[in-house]
Amino acid sequence: MRSALLLRLAASLALLACLGHTFLFLTYTPKHGPEEVSVVTAMKSHRFSFSGFQHSYWELYTGYGLFVSISCLMEALILWQLARVPVAKPLVGIFALGETAYAVLMLKFFFLIPIVAHIAIATCLGLALLLGTKSQSTAHLPQARSVSNSF
Repeated sequence: MRSALLLRLAASLALLACLGHTFLFLTYTPKHGPEEVSVVTAMKSHRFSFSGFQHSYWELYTGYGLFVSISCLMEALILWQLARVPVAKPLVGIFALGETAYAVLMLKFFFLIPIVAHIAIATCLGLALLLGTKSQSTAHLPQARSVSNSF
């Protein structure tokens, strides 16, 4: 399996993670009893000054949740593009480490679907590294001109 195919698979999984997160996040309603409803109500109603802005905990929670959706979308788009062009291994490695960290956080704080998604993305990226992503050779880079110092 070529590394480009693995990068596209990782990109597709990241896009699915983005869509799933966004849909579930935007359609969420408390369904786990009165205690959950009371926590959400408190998060929505308690406002405080935060760095000169008035916010509720719910607004911060919502903003960060949407930030995560945008980050997942950006990752999907970048990984798709990395499959199209010669890429330096370190860039794919950075994404692989990031996805591994996401997977660890998912294991600690979330539930099965995002755990599986981020482990799968990290696995695709790790395999793409092992199979050898295309690296830019210096032959394709413009040659630097030497500058002589003649005084």
